[in-house]
Amino acid sequence: MAEILKLLKDGNKPSLLAAGVNAFLGLIKGIAFFFTGNVAMFAEMMHSLGDAANQFFVYIGSALSKKAPTKQFPSGFGRIVNLVCLFAVIIVAILSYETVKEGWHHFIHPTGESKGMLIALGVLFIGIILEGTVLAKAGVEILHEAGQEKAGISTIPKAFAYLNRAKPATKLVFMEDLVATGGNVLAFGAILIAHFTGWANIEGLVSMIIGCMMFYVVAKVFLDNARGVIGETDEEMLNHIAHLVLDDPNIKDIVRLEVIKEGEFLHVELVAEADANLSLAFLDDVRDHLTEVILSQKGVSKVAILFDEDDGKLEWKHIGNRPINSTLEQ
Repeated sequence: MAEILKLLKDGNKPSLLAAGVNAFLGLIKGIAFFFTGNVAMFAEMMHSLGDAANQFFVYIGSALSKKAPTKQFPSGFGRIVNLVCLFAVIIVAILSYETVKEGWHHFIHPTGESKGMLIALGVLFIGIILEGTVLAKAGVEILHEAGQEKAGISTIPKAFAYLNRAKPATKLVFMEDLVATGGNVLAFGAILIAHFTGWANIEGLVSMIIGCMMFYVVAKVFLDNARGVIGETDEEMLNHIAHLVLDDPNIKDIVRLEVIKEGEFLHVELVAEADANLSLAFLDDVRDHLTEVILSQKGVSKVAILFDEDDGKLEWKHIGNRPINSTLEQ
């Protein structure tokens, strides 16, 4: 029990915060929908409840992914967070479908202007503030994980540039709350337009748009985490680590280098060529030095290094389409 509590303490904090905020919003939106019958509010209720469940599962997955390796699972449990994200998007996909279906029904058969406009607008305004706050915090976390400084009011736009370098859980929270904030704004506008123009169909239309936005998150998160479950190479870090390795004067060439994403962490496996005249004791010191350097890189949690005899040929010339001397953006 103590181990589980310790793991939960290290879980992804933006996910837990987002889960709590969305559970609260889902509750008050459900109450507002009960009193107003507004279909845009129904869509936002489904959206918030789906996000709450999704983000809670992601928080649990991010915590369990930090469990130490065992004899049975020597590579650790890093990919659990990817598996949990895949499970979580199923929930969002179901709610997305229900949201689009309900929106289509109200678009074809509008029920007239909804009641309690001020209640609906008040709840949506609260949603915009809270979701926007969580979105900003997720943006700050993305910049932190990418080694960047906070950017004040430009935090959210700047976070887009570093989204691919964020942890899976943080990325999911950012994307979901971006859609959620946008959905609240759309629903707010739809209620005002329906009230002042009498075009009740717009509430159903906005509900379908919100559902499609949710489907986009489902597709994006599914593809990102499916690659993580299979075992995806971090090409940017691979290029960076190759440069660090070849900077060592004792390393003549790289035979094989793998930098595999294991959930929130990176595992590095290196086979390098060295001078055959070097002693085992000296090579052991070289290995220790390289291991220390590689482990100091952000996100790297495991390093395995083997040496091979130098064959006099430099074969490690390029990684993909990029030269080995390109480095990570600082």
